[in-house]
Amino acid sequence: MSYLNGLFSTVFERRFARAVSTDARGREIADLSHDLLGTQGEVSGSTLAQLILDQYTQADAPAKKAFFQFLLRDLEIDPVEVVETLKDYKAAPSKRSYRAYAAASEPKRQELLRRLNQVRGGTQRLVSMRRDLLQMIREDATLEPLDVDFQHLFASWFNRGFLDLRRINWSSPAEVLEKIIAYEAVHAIDSWDDLRRRLQPADRRCYGFFHPAMPDEPLIFVEVALTIGIPNSVQNLLTDGRAPIDAEEADTAVFYSISNCQAGLAGISFGNSLIKQVAADLAGDLGALDTFVTLSPIPGLTKWLDKTQNPALDRAPVEAQAAHYLLSAKRADKLPVDPVARFHLGNGAAVHAVHANADISDNGMRQSKGAMVNYLYDLSQVTTNHEQFVTEKTVAASTAVRTLSASIPPEA
Repeated sequence: MSYLNGLFSTVFERRFARAVSTDARGREIADLSHDLLGTQGEVSGSTLAQLILDQYTQADAPAKKAFFQFLLRDLEIDPVEVVETLKDYKAAPSKRSYRAYAAASEPKRQELLRRLNQVRGGTQRLVSMRRDLLQMIREDATLEPLDVDFQHLFASWFNRGFLDLRRINWSSPAEVLEKIIAYEAVHAIDSWDDLRRRLQPADRRCYGFFHPAMPDEPLIFVEVALTIGIPNSVQNLLTDGRAPIDAEEADTAVFYSISNCQAGLAGISFGNSLIKQVAADLAGDLGALDTFVTLSPIPGLTKWLDKTQNPALDRAPVEAQAAHYLLSAKRADKLPVDPVARFHLGNGAAVHAVHANADISDNGMRQSKGAMVNYLYDLSQVTTNHEQFVTEKTVAASTAVRTLSASIPPEA
């Protein structure tokens, strides 16, 4: 009986969906959005949501911007209603008065986005929609309030508790491997053989976060080399023909590349959780591991050096230049200028060592004169380092790095 009920239900839903689709054909996306907000039926709601997403996907850039402007203008909060419901809540706090205030304080566009998310593939399409929005915000800052709503929802939908940590290896599905090649943002993967060298040997690992609504789309992934000692060159890690070691022999895990995959999830932090989770898992699996470091680029070094007017700095070795930049170059908010430094230091790592000729690729030479840096994740210190960085803007660093930085005389 339950099978027949399900069959009848499916047939009914499909016929009803076709009827709604026929009735809605040719209508403006704004009208469909108002209808979706007004509908109470699950079937009609899903059909309307699908039509809206399809119409958005097929739209050109001006039409997409018009949709964003509609969301911003027509589905905004009513300030008067917010003030009045707040007064009611303050005068007589209750479940009812608080619910009224909460409802008034939330823009209707947030509920629209939730309803768009109910269809199959809706999450991924909304991530793509935010990617479009972020591109348009670069030229039209008036759209920024809309992104606050996307960030608010995405922070809940992509909460760490919903994410699945997976190991990606040479046996992973081909469509996932293809995306690892495409999304690698630090050290380009130039062939399938190159990818094999990063995934198949016993001393190599790759891990990524996935979301149940986007099961074949990595959100972020990190590539790990298991080594004896701390490496000082990415060429040595990625060279063809190197001799792999047994994973059990390694005493060091090197996070040498971390790539965010979804432009529409910019600002939604995954890297902090990813590195710490992978480090904990590796420590549990491989008892000999006692050192967790990165081998990271220094993307802002060359640009910063070009702006400085300190002759002593210009004449210094690149290791000293890099150390001085990482410890001394600050933004107006007293955080490091370098974005990679902000990320790792904010996670509780420390600047451990800097190396010359560590990345002699065209990109490496262009952005940092070939220099790279190890950030050390001492699992017993990451919490303290994080708190000091956040509260006091303190950059944790080894004595060797501080000595290198101090070798640069103050600007005359």
